Amino acid sequence: MSNPLLEPIHGVSLQDYAAVTAKMAAGIDVKDICAKLGIEPAVFEEASTLWVNRMQEDTTWEVTTLFGQYFGEADSHPKLSELKAEVSSQGLENFEKMKTDRYFYEELNGARLAAYNYGLDGAQWILDTFGVNLTDFQTAAMQWTQVTQGEDFETMRNYMDFMEAKQSEYAAKFAADQGGNIADDVEF
Repeated sequence: MSNPLLEPIHGVSLQDYAAVTAKMAAGIDVKDICAKLGIEPAVFEEASTLWVNRMQEDTTWEVTTLFGQYFGEADSHPKLSELKAEVSSQGLENFEKMKTDRYFYEELNGARLAAYNYGLDGAQWILDTFGVNLTDFQTAAMQWTQVTQGEDFETMRNYMDFMEAKQSEYAAKFAADQGGNIADDVEF
């Protein structure tokens, strides 16, 4: 390994760290995950802090890039592959749809961003409303990011415009749910 920032921390490799993070985001208890890795949760907590620091220090983006790759491959981690989150049938159906229907993915992406803008936990809102956990959402996002790299500008703009329209649509819903926006009654 030529990059010292990729050396394991307290026996926790970057692949381990990314897989644990993905499994936690999918709703699996950190104690169960750490037991499979043979480490204590406190060891993971410290390693986690130090991995975040390394990503911030890495001017080459190698650590962050590999983290994203390993996060997306968490289900193939040698020690953690059998740990699966419980997902509803609705969640499985919507996750499959996100992977095959770019417009559906972009709708949920816009909804998630709108939720964050209105002070909601966007990832939790997607889970509660569509049954899709953060790990599955990020898996679909990584897939579409790879597809996007080969698209022309007009195609990319089309999806971006659709996502922004959906974000506005959901923002109006969240505003209505919260009693409107603060400046809705101001006239110019």
